[in-house]
Amino acid sequence: MLIFGFRAGCFRFRVRRFGFQGWRGLATSLSLVGMAFASSAFGAELGKPVTFAKDIAPIFQEKCQECHRTGSMAPMSLLTYEETRPWAKAIKAKVVSRAMPPWHLDKTVGIQKFANDSSLSDEQIATIVRWVDSGAPMGDPKDLPAAKQFPDFKDWQLAKTLGQPDLVIESEPYTMPAHGQDVWWKPYATVPITEPRWVRAVEIRPIGKNAQRVVHHSIARLQQDEPDLRTSLLTAADANNSGPGMLMEWAIGKSYDQYEPGTGKLLLPGSRIWWELHLHAVGEEITAQTQLAIYFYPKGQEPKNRTYLLSFTAGSYVGGEHEQTLDIPPNGITETQGYHVLRHPAKLSNFQPHMHLRGKAMAMEAILPDGSIQLLSYVDRFNFNWMTNYIYAEDAVPVLPAGTVIHITAWHDNTANNPNNPDPTQWVGWGERTVDEMAHAWVNVTFLSDDEYQTYVAKKGASVAQASK
Repeated sequence: MLIFGFRAGCFRFRVRRFGFQGWRGLATSLSLVGMAFASSAFGAELGKPVTFAKDIAPIFQEKCQECHRTGSMAPMSLLTYEETRPWAKAIKAKVVSRAMPPWHLDKTVGIQKFANDSSLSDEQIATIVRWVDSGAPMGDPKDLPAAKQFPDFKDWQLAKTLGQPDLVIESEPYTMPAHGQDVWWKPYATVPITEPRWVRAVEIRPIGKNAQRVVHHSIARLQQDEPDLRTSLLTAADANNSGPGMLMEWAIGKSYDQYEPGTGKLLLPGSRIWWELHLHAVGEEITAQTQLAIYFYPKGQEPKNRTYLLSFTAGSYVGGEHEQTLDIPPNGITETQGYHVLRHPAKLSNFQPHMHLRGKAMAMEAILPDGSIQLLSYVDRFNFNWMTNYIYAEDAVPVLPAGTVIHITAWHDNTANNPNNPDPTQWVGWGERTVDEMAHAWVNVTFLSDDEYQTYVAKKGASVAQASK
């Protein structure tokens, strides 16, 4: 884990110096230099041709085939050479631009160790480029790795490691018409438990034929009779919410949360799930609902710390939860900032930026009590179609002291240069519709006692802070 707060600051967030476009250009240049170096080094072995069977298939098995297979979300399958060969040039273009796999994090700054890293290394990109440039040969079929076995689409992703869930809760279905305005479907569902239970993991998925086409996101809010402690834990917009907060939000790019050992969420008898399904029309009538899988800790294994899914916003709130201030004028790029104070030491398990069509970049920094600043994560190529959740590896989770300020900076591109922009002539403010905007990061936060934080500091030592440079 990365423990911050006992050492002077390491660096300033260089985006402020260069601006969004300048920093993005610098980072891209550095990335291209790295790929060129990897390509040159790899190219030294000129006697070894790059083939699909020996070199490309293993990369695709590791990074691509989970989505690129029949019946999954990708538009084409990349399981076999015959399926892959027609797409060779398109694959090269996508991986060189780092559009695919969908990992939009700047790889030159901040924490770079993740439990779910789906990105390609510079060497892997160079290998794919050499393969395409040499005519995309098949090679010797004997070199092909054994076909990868994937779980059935009806299985839960967490079932691979945790088995089947202990409890599955469904929302009521909603039939979205072929044409019409966005809909926010907010039914309730009871949680059928008779005693308090601690949750170690949750997973959400849309169900129904083509349901993923119309479900923009699905939120499972937890409602139960207990005091809301979050205003004593932090000063942030999310503290205005009532109750214990969210269990999880699903969107393309995020399907589950698995909490660190010794941490979790508490469900009480009489609790219920307040669903929120954001649905949009796609030209076809589709009935959709979502399911929530819950994995409990065994009885008697109560975790020591409780985890909260918090919304760290860029910008301020003028009232309750749904009154965020965003001011994005026509034909311009806007920078918005928000600050959130941790009243207690805390661990941040992940970083999931959330914006809409004008969203271009988001950064999360920790401003420490000694005045130093740590850039935790920076997504420089936000893509509305992929709400990717960047889950820190266990030994890279930032552990922050009380008094730390979580600083969120968001950039929105409301110009004609943004290919996703529906209309650059329109002023845009905060709103729930896809054509409106948002600017917040979903972060799972586990609060610690002062003694627990000091134990972490003594155990890990100052050297761990170097990992974030």
